[in-house]
Amino acid sequence: MILSDIEFHEASTLEQAAELMARCGTHARFMAGGTSLVVDLKTDRYQTDHVISLNRISCLSGIAAADNSVRIGALTKLNEVATSDLIREKCLVISEAAQEMASPQIRNLGTVGGNIVGAVPCADLPPVMAVMYSTINLWSPSGVRNVPIEAFFVGPRQTVRRNDEILTEVIVPQSPARFGAAYARFGLRQANSVSVAAVAASLILKADGAVDKARICLSAVAGKPTLVADAQSTLAGNVLDKSSLDRAAEAAMATAQPISDVRGSANYRRELIGTLTRRALLMAQKRAAGEK
Repeated sequence: MILSDIEFHEASTLEQAAELMARCGTHARFMAGGTSLVVDLKTDRYQTDHVISLNRISCLSGIAAADNSVRIGALTKLNEVATSDLIREKCLVISEAAQEMASPQIRNLGTVGGNIVGAVPCADLPPVMAVMYSTINLWSPSGVRNVPIEAFFVGPRQTVRRNDEILTEVIVPQSPARFGAAYARFGLRQANSVSVAAVAASLILKADGAVDKARICLSAVAGKPTLVADAQSTLAGNVLDKSSLDRAAEAAMATAQPISDVRGSANYRRELIGTLTRRALLMAQKRAAGEK
């Protein structure tokens, strides 16, 4: 597609963005940072005659603590998330995942909302936000819809977002006592690489150190970020030892549905998931126990 053939619009308010989308039709596209959309348009992944930029809508940017939660605006840049003192203090794993993404130049343009709405199976933010029990707000002229982030994704590049809805913010609830979360990913090179496989995990420990609550989310090994359904039943009530780690790794490997491509075979990815699950759980345990 030749980008000069596309009509570009800029909205200053959510209402104006909705009006433009209604006028331009179902093939129009909202744009945040544009780091993915522009590439997709150039490579003809999507066909559209209209692009509606959301970048002038000030209420979509920023990070703030409110109502026992951290709220991250959809237009907040990835580098802001990676370097935010509030994110590091309240939800360190999200900061760490943002630091792993792309290059500094891309992180200065890319946005939280774009990373989520794009629904790319190897995106880094969705799995860590899922193990933090995050939700997202979807605004439309008819109201605001709050959705658990793991329920937002349907398949590769497919979500439950309606055409008239705009993702406005991510809400990360305050973590309880003895909570820890971690992210383990594997890429083919250190910088600017997408994940071959990745695992996010979180734990809430009882006073005696046994697991009270567990959540594991896989990335890059299925068509969408995927929670391991057996994580809670496998780990709850047990101290995290070799036996319980092995059972959790087996459950994660059984949940994974990897494909073979230029980055690795399906079997290789499945084995990686086992290793990464153990790493993420051990780090989450240390953090839940208060270790630095």
